Amino acid sequence: MGGHADMIDRFGKYEIKQQLGKGACGTVYRAVDTFSGGEVALKVIDPEVFKDPEFGEIYHAQFLNEASLAGKLSHPYIVSILDAVATDNAGHIAMEYVPGGDLSRHVSPATLLPFEEVVQIGFKCCGALAYAFREGIVHRDIKPANILLAEGMEPKIADFGAAWLRKSQAVQTATIGSPYYMSPEQIGEQPLTEHSDMFCLGVVLYELFAGCRPFTAQSIQMLTQKIREQDPVPPSQVRPELPVQIDQVVLRALSKKPEHRYPTWTEFASELATLVRLGKPSDIIYDSEKFHSLTSVDMLRLLTDSAIWELVKAGRWRRLGTRSVVIREDDPGQSFFFLAHGEVKVTRQGRLLNVISAGECFGEMGYIRGGDLARQASVESMTEVVLAEFERDALESMSVGCQLHFTRALVRNLVDRLALANSRLSR
Repeated sequence: MGGHADMIDRFGKYEIKQQLGKGACGTVYRAVDTFSGGEVALKVIDPEVFKDPEFGEIYHAQFLNEASLAGKLSHPYIVSILDAVATDNAGHIAMEYVPGGDLSRHVSPATLLPFEEVVQIGFKCCGALAYAFREGIVHRDIKPANILLAEGMEPKIADFGAAWLRKSQAVQTATIGSPYYMSPEQIGEQPLTEHSDMFCLGVVLYELFAGCRPFTAQSIQMLTQKIREQDPVPPSQVRPELPVQIDQVVLRALSKKPEHRYPTWTEFASELATLVRLGKPSDIIYDSEKFHSLTSVDMLRLLTDSAIWELVKAGRWRRLGTRSVVIREDDPGQSFFFLAHGEVKVTRQGRLLNVISAGECFGEMGYIRGGDLARQASVESMTEVVLAEFERDALESMSVGCQLHFTRALVRNLVDRLALANSRLSR
């Protein structure tokens, strides 16, 4: 097949449909897995690449790096590596197909995304990179072209070829990456931690907010010197319509020393989430707000980030004013509710039974019992509330693992409530 991969219509079990792009070490196609019928992005390595006297060994190592992660990374904001075939002089990697292009389309002043959307992208990337680091991976090549966009502007981090695998025994060079996005410690070939990716994401966010890069120069030598020594101009000075609070968040991620950046990805994500409130007032409930409210719930503390994101997507989220009726007694219903913000009161025949605060669930008996049984009580908001309603069908469409963990959490919560009720009765 040699260097003519762009002329073939089949590669192993994959039927080639369209060329998506060509890089230094191969070509990426949209293809169909003829076994499953699913669409994939197929990266096919040109055998000539591995024979290159200068870069062949590096390209081969990068390819094996990425291939080794097949089936190992499972996160909603990381491109799944589905399958890989590697030989000494060729290979291909099948990945999740993401149709929406990448973030490099949104870094020039004319094509910038709304401020709130950039915050959401940054928030989700923090979660994805935190997960990767827990799995022993520093990406090392975070840049707009490596953050793909799925439906609804959902980011998907791609291209783990340059990743630093902390559990790997292979010799790895520290300076792989894209010069404009390298951290000072990457340039200095120092040991890399999650803080290196934090710097790279800071560069990407700067570009998405300001419409230009924080560090530019005429030569690689001058560029690396600026990255190591020069502080960038605050984003709000480049683009005055930006809230000045952005400067503090982005510039902290761009601190020269790793220990001056955020201690953890969670803190970086949390700081980004606070920026949403600086945008235009709206009734939109952002994903960062939904995720943050679910992660603070005691009964969900054992769920993985991926499971929490599934719950975020499964819920029908609403913001309601004071004295809004959420559930009416004797009406049929089998959905249950999660209260993210505010307080509601539970009454039966006008008599107050309970007051429920943020972080608690209600209506779960209807969900657990199923059928169209009548609701036992009414629920009305006492303040402005943010809540999520979970219908049976939406929950049953989640992954089996997520359903199992979630059902256990729900049962644990009911057991706790029964124990509390019993202790009150015994007094």
